[in-house]
Parts: sequence; structure tokens; C-alpha cells
Amino acid sequence: LFSDVGEIWARLFDHRPFLSGEIKYFLKEFEEKRSDREVERLFQILERVTEIKETQIDRVKLASDIHLPTLNANLEVAVSMCNRILEKEEDHRSVALTTKRELRKAEWESFIDNMTQKCSKVDATFQEKEEELKEFYADLEKKLHIEK
Repeated sequence: LFSDVGEIWARLFDHRPFLSGEIKYFLKEFEEKRSDREVERLFQILERVTEIKETQIDRVKLASDIHLPTLNANLEVAVSMCNRILEKEEDHRSVALTTKRELRKAEWESFIDNMTQKCSKVDATFQEKEEELKEFYADLEKKLHIEK
């Protein structure tokens, strides 16, 4: 009975025989199917890297030494041109603002002068009508012989 319990326990909880078989199968499949493709790819990558290191880095350094100063100079020229354009635009804006302010000021002064003239005309008309009414009532008092 105790030997049966040990065998049952080994079958249920001891997975070493199963796992070792699965591991051997996986390694066999992995090695056969890939057939050292990964190692070959690594060697190809290593060859390319060493080729680039030996030939291309010096060419890139030389090309950058030749072209970067001209590129930098061109960029500085472009920046200075942009700054000049911005300054001209700012000058134009300030000139436009001052001219528009002057125009608005002139329009305001014209409006005030016009209103002053109209007010003086209204005052003059009012005084004329007041004088006419005084004369009319004075004449009416004379006609009606009303004395004060």
C-alpha cells in the first residue's frame, strides 16, 4: 500500500521525466529547424558593423567637416534675413499705427469742431427766436395796452 502511494505521488507531482523529455524535444526542434541561422545572421551583422566602422565613419567625418561649416553659414544668413524681415515688419506696424492714430485724432478733432459749430448755430438760432418772441410779446402788449 505504501509503495502504491509513493508511485501515485511520483506520477502526480514529479514532473522531471516529462519536463526533461519536453526540453530535449524543444532543443532538438530548435537546433534542427533554425540550423544556425541566428549565428549566421550575427556574423553578417558583425561584418557589416566592422565594414561601416572601417570605411564609412571616416567618410562621414570628412563630409561633415566639409559641409557643416557652409550649412552653418547658410543657417546664420537665413536667421539674419528673418530678423531683418521681422524688424521691417515691426517698423511698418509702428508707422502704420502712428499714421492711423493721427488719422483718428484728426477725425476726432473734425468731429468736435463740427459739433461745436452746430451747437453755436443752435445757440444763435435760439437767441434769435428768443428775441423774436420778446419783440412779439412786447408788440402784443402794446396792441392790447397792457401796462406794467
